[in-house]
Amino acid sequence: MQFGVFTVGDVTVDPTTGREPTERERIKAMVAIALKAEEVGLDVFATGEHHNPPFVPSSPTTLLGYIAARTERLLLSTATTLITTNDPVKIAEDYAMLQHLADGRVDLMLGRGNTGPVYPWFGQDIRNGIPLAIENYDLLRRLWREDVVDWKGKFRTPLQSFTSTPRPLDDVPPFVWHGSIRSPEIAEQAAYYGDGFFANHIFWPKEHTQRMVGLYRQRFAHYGHGTPEQAIVGLGGQVFMRKNSQDAVREFRPYFDNAPVYGHGPSLEDFSRETPLTVGSPQQVIDRTLGFREYVGDYQRQLFLVDHAGLPLKTVLEQLDILGEEVVPVLRREFASRRPTDVPEAPTHAALVAARDATGTGVAR
Repeated sequence: MQFGVFTVGDVTVDPTTGREPTERERIKAMVAIALKAEEVGLDVFATGEHHNPPFVPSSPTTLLGYIAARTERLLLSTATTLITTNDPVKIAEDYAMLQHLADGRVDLMLGRGNTGPVYPWFGQDIRNGIPLAIENYDLLRRLWREDVVDWKGKFRTPLQSFTSTPRPLDDVPPFVWHGSIRSPEIAEQAAYYGDGFFANHIFWPKEHTQRMVGLYRQRFAHYGHGTPEQAIVGLGGQVFMRKNSQDAVREFRPYFDNAPVYGHGPSLEDFSRETPLTVGSPQQVIDRTLGFREYVGDYQRQLFLVDHAGLPLKTVLEQLDILGEEVVPVLRREFASRRPTDVPEAPTHAALVAARDATGTGVAR
């Protein structure tokens, strides 16, 4: 099972000091977080994609390419690649290039994003969000799997005898996760192709996530990719830890109360009770995370949000130390001991190449 962190790259005032980091400081902090993630033994660093304040990660491949040059083992991913408003031709070429630079340590998570105005900014209509996601991904898959593409669709100009360059590393495209908080159509899309489904498990009650993942698993089996239990599932999560829970709650409360996404809404206690947000001791995080398996089944990737809401970099790095030293080793052991033998491991480039070679099909799914 893969464990890691994801960032949304918000530039938020620290409510305890009144200081707001510069964009440069925030970008450099994301790099430091990625380097620390590798240092403490995590598997994945993922960045969001946003094109509006207060967020800065507008160019994920630039950020991840820089991190690739500074790391050796860390798998680099996106927490959202906007399949609706990015040109699939550009996605195909950008992430294939990154794949070569990172020696295959790349996958990506496709999503529609949560900022309505991004659609007209990039010449699209938000009312076409789902059709755009479906059509653009169909084209993206073909660009990665066919050397020459002739294509015609509704939302972009046709392609005639087009070859996307560079070709994917080892002729195996990056693994794709389809990320969604609330859209069953995206779970269906992931299941249709046999791709991964990532439920960003930070805003909704567990019953909602259970339904979304359950739908994906059922449809994955329906399309003949394996049993429901063999579907590839990832979860988000958010944690803040100190040695004892009282200190964690006291320290995190002002950040929670002023967070750009959920601040000035439900109380920290209500939000922690109704969603997977865990603010407490390392053992509480372990227990809560192991509990996810009870309602989504065995899954392959767990990413935590640890740098949101104005938390200073020093504090975030401390959180990563706790994850790496006290939390993730226990989670690895416990999840592994409970995983049935027929449930696949998390996909990697090497595993996809091996699967392609074993089937002799010349392509990986």
